[in-house]
Amino acid sequence: MVDTETFVPDAVAEIETEIGDANAVIALSGGVDSSVAAALAYEAIGDRLTPVYVDTGLMRKGETDQIRETFDYMESLRIVDAEDRFLEALSGVTDPEEKREVIGEQFIREFEREAKDADADYLVQGTIYPDRIESEGGIKSHHNVGGLPEVVDFEGIVEPVRDLYKDEVREVARHLGLDEIVAERMPFPGPGLAVRVIGEVTDEKLEVARHACHVVEEELEEYEPWQALAAVIGKATGVKGDNRVHGWVVSVRSVESRDGMTARAQEIDWETLQRIQSRITGGHENVARVVYDVTHKPPATIEYE
Repeated sequence: MVDTETFVPDAVAEIETEIGDANAVIALSGGVDSSVAAALAYEAIGDRLTPVYVDTGLMRKGETDQIRETFDYMESLRIVDAEDRFLEALSGVTDPEEKREVIGEQFIREFEREAKDADADYLVQGTIYPDRIESEGGIKSHHNVGGLPEVVDFEGIVEPVRDLYKDEVREVARHLGLDEIVAERMPFPGPGLAVRVIGEVTDEKLEVARHACHVVEEELEEYEPWQALAAVIGKATGVKGDNRVHGWVVSVRSVESRDGMTARAQEIDWETLQRIQSRITGGHENVARVVYDVTHKPPATIEYE
């Protein structure tokens, strides 16, 4: 477990050394990893840090409003509406790795644009140790590691929590006094809902996934999962009213874990599962059925792509 008393001042000093007298932008997603990286960088270089939140259109329900409220103390916070650019870049893309690469490159281009406006030479990211292990090991590319393009217009990329596991990052968040909603927030993938829809990313799939994920997070809160999610995994026949439909299949997943490297599927009671399926199928006319994923990691990954 990380020794927060020594880690925090060491990380701040490392950021000061790496960035020097230059300016930097921080890729802020609202999750605990990027929030801790932002807090450390802010302590290190103060107003020379520009926090940038990119609304990709692939975010959770209400994400952008929550970011605006949580980080309102950072006067230089920039919220970038990039939904059209991300969805256009993802049009026709079906391969999971290609999705991650497209998203990784688009993120970098957005941050390069904002960095130019802020006269910033450095990019700060909330990359953590499992991100690096999975990308380097070929399990999947993370948008901020294996998904980065070969040519990046930054003098350097600073990753102050790169050697920490998720539970260690949470310890640092508590030590820094970050709001509980940030410190204890459920993990959410950098590529967002794009990896929770199998195949091409479309407006309809995103609408279904966003609603279903919101339902799952609400209904399973009492189980205190390490991560809970819903994914649109395909189509199947169903019946809505008196009509036969060929609608979306939504898979619900809830796991227990310490650091995300391994995970066990949670046992959820039948009444809760039925309530979840009722809310998901009732919330969108084109959802035909809901299934529950009982697969551990390994052999499965936590996310679907």
